[in-house]
Amino acid sequence: MDPPVSPAEIRHPDRPASGIIASAATDTGADTRNSGDESMTPWEGLAIFAAGAGAGTINVIVGSGTLITFPVLLAFGLPPVTANVSNTLGLVPGSVSGAIGYRRELADQRARLLRLGSASLLGGLLGAFLLTRLPSSAFDAIVPVLILLALVLVVIQPRVARAVAARGGAPAHPDGGPLLIAGVFCTGVYGGYFGAAQGVLLLALMGMLLRDELQRMNAVKNVLALIVNAVAAVFFLFTATIDWTAALLIAVGSALGGLVGAKVGRRLPPTALRALIVVVGLTAVTKLLLA
Repeated sequence: MDPPVSPAEIRHPDRPASGIIASAATDTGADTRNSGDESMTPWEGLAIFAAGAGAGTINVIVGSGTLITFPVLLAFGLPPVTANVSNTLGLVPGSVSGAIGYRRELADQRARLLRLGSASLLGGLLGAFLLTRLPSSAFDAIVPVLILLALVLVVIQPRVARAVAARGGAPAHPDGGPLLIAGVFCTGVYGGYFGAAQGVLLLALMGMLLRDELQRMNAVKNVLALIVNAVAAVFFLFTATIDWTAALLIAVGSALGGLVGAKVGRRLPPTALRALIVVVGLTAVTKLLLA
């Protein structure tokens, strides 16, 4: 068995700070790609920025924005792990702007956020660690399954929301209890490792185990997703290859999209967005399986 690759080797500090270019091959959390310079064209940059804006908007409204940005990065030549890491870092500003946009619904939920946020932080850190330590071949094999799972969650989310709205009676525990904390932790692990539709999964969990208004739960979902993305991004800064140009374009786009999503999220029918997510997600699965 080969010796483990150090974080410095995974990060490749000699890699230029801009452009979608090749990363050196490793067996632990890094991607295999041939060497060579491959500059990003203005059209590619615009497409990545637009994908970031769309992802920021979708994440605040329903979640699953990664199913927009991740396939775009793959299409422009980033290896899967590098695309995932750069995408996670880029989506953090969108999560921040979305959480700020829902600050009214968060006003009296501090205790809930502290409890569930701790589980998200620990889960996100573990998921990020697994991404950088497991072989890249494991990521290539797991991600199509995760994307398909995320697409199923996107499709069934409206039914979950209707069930939450129609359900009566009192919950077994006013704040979800240990079961919700465990579910949020597991969702954090998933989010730190890949993250597509973690927001949908969080809404489903809270909808089943809490008795509260959907918009208030959506506000909590935005903060928990922010925590997972942020802790994973910080971890990746020291342990993984990042395409900084792509991450920056997604960051600017997602920050703007998060503001838009927070304003229209209470009114915009998400059916069309879900349909777009499903189409793009299936395209990503096809590309990964045929690569």
